[in-house]
Amino acid sequence: MVQKTVLDWVALILLIIGGVNWGLYGLAGMDLVDLILGSIPMLATTVYSLVGLSALYTIYFLVKK
Repeated sequence: MVQKTVLDWVALILLIIGGVNWGLYGLAGMDLVDLILGSIPMLATTVYSLVGLSALYTIYFLVKK
């Protein structure tokens, strides 16, 4: 079993947040990140960017040995 680092856990949590957000958007048209952080556009953009970076990191995590 591979030991997970703090970065691995942060990436996983951000991907879960992103997945739940997309699921809610697809099913109910509700953007949870925008609902929570919509009044702070820069913070919402940061969350979206971090979710995207987490996805790229997870691709790396899956292929590294």
